[in-house]
Amino acid sequence: MTDLTCALDDGVAVLTLTRPHRRNALSDDLMAHLDRVLTELCEDPAVGAVLLTGEAPGFCAGSDVVELAEMTIPQMRDHELRTAAVCRRIVSGRLPVVAAVEGFALGGGMLLAACCDVIVSGRGARWSLPEARLGWLPPWGLETLAARVGRSRARQLVLDYEPLSAERGYQIGFVDALAADGEALTAGLRIAQRIRDLPAAAVRSTKEYFAHLAGYPAEVGDLVAARLFESDCTTEAAQSSFTRFSRARRD
Repeated sequence: MTDLTCALDDGVAVLTLTRPHRRNALSDDLMAHLDRVLTELCEDPAVGAVLLTGEAPGFCAGSDVVELAEMTIPQMRDHELRTAAVCRRIVSGRLPVVAAVEGFALGGGMLLAACCDVIVSGRGARWSLPEARLGWLPPWGLETLAARVGRSRARQLVLDYEPLSAERGYQIGFVDALAADGEALTAGLRIAQRIRDLPAAAVRSTKEYFAHLAGYPAEVGDLVAARLFESDCTTEAAQSSFTRFSRARRD
């Protein structure tokens, strides 16, 4: 079973995360696969935009914590740094990427969406960064999150002390467009098609300009966050969370 599918639709590449048994969690293999596919698409002049979505029941549940629970702490840190590098390439690559989110986008899934140029969310989708409750700081993507909603709001989202509905996400500027439940993919495809039809040079320049603003702060921020994440993972709260996940895998 593949963990990612790619379908071309008249100049729009539709990428679907297909690990529904793990709620489309971001494993090492999935991130390497996503990186390869995005690299190939960026080199294809026939592709003008990318639409990223997830197979039901939701978009993405973030890092595969069951996989993480079997790693040493340095291995966890290195996994998250590799994931961060792939997500930064979404920001810096030539192709605009539209995220179409249904069901949920949690932890790294929410931050993966934040790296995309446009976020379309079903109205019933759940958004959350649960890492602090588990015992650690999200290890990457925080500068990209702050670029969308500002630093104060990003801090509130990381502390995760109130639920973030799609409607609230739209109000604070995190979500770019709302769709009826079940219609996010269709709405996202329409946006991707409109971007595809723009003059290619203008699209490339737009991507390059905003990537320039975000690139250096995001890379440094990811390194700092990964270091703090590594330290957090030694605490009793984090170790307790990983023990639960490890038991869930054995069961």
